[in-house]
Amino acid sequence: MPSPLVALISRDLALARGGGAGLGVVFFLLVVTLTPFAIGPDLKLLGRIGPAILWLGALLATLLGLDRLLQADHEDGSLDLAQLAPAPLEALVAGKILAHWLTTGLPLVIAAPLFGVMLDVAPATLARVALALLVGTPALACLGAVGAALTVGLRRGGLLVPVLILPLAIPVLIFGVAASDPTQSGFGPLSALAGLALGYAVLGPVAAAGALKVLRE
Repeated sequence: MPSPLVALISRDLALARGGGAGLGVVFFLLVVTLTPFAIGPDLKLLGRIGPAILWLGALLATLLGLDRLLQADHEDGSLDLAQLAPAPLEALVAGKILAHWLTTGLPLVIAAPLFGVMLDVAPATLARVALALLVGTPALACLGAVGAALTVGLRRGGLLVPVLILPLAIPVLIFGVAASDPTQSGFGPLSALAGLALGYAVLGPVAAAGALKVLRE
């Protein structure tokens, strides 16, 4: 029999395939498509601010799927069963974060270079954007898990999650855009972004599991 962690990840991946996994990419596409209408048809301007637009779209698309992270499991009782499983709750939360990132964050990373062509972003810059998103989107997923755990017991708590995590996501956005800038020399912003991602990857599951334990009590 598979371990509880593997079973949980497989279950979340199967549920994501059943619906909702592509909403983030569709929203991302809408942001990228509508932005030129608001800014104007200046290709040089769009190419210059394209990385920031892609990062902002990815951030907003990540927030879109956070209500599915823990709320459905809380409503059907599977979250209570997970806390009774013979595995640390922190590891199970980390597994849910991984499954959420694979179905929400990774498609955004893959789609970003394709959507960046619509903004006339240079190929070298698109590669930097994709690398920065690959490093930074797991940090957003970990932050989202903390916000989802804090609001999982509240009615319409999904509306509060973006309010809670957006202030903490600002450093990820700043270093992500800086790491995508082709004029930046070296890997300073990317290293800072990787440090943030590692820190959130360690603290996120622990904080989310602690919030869930308090909720159960």
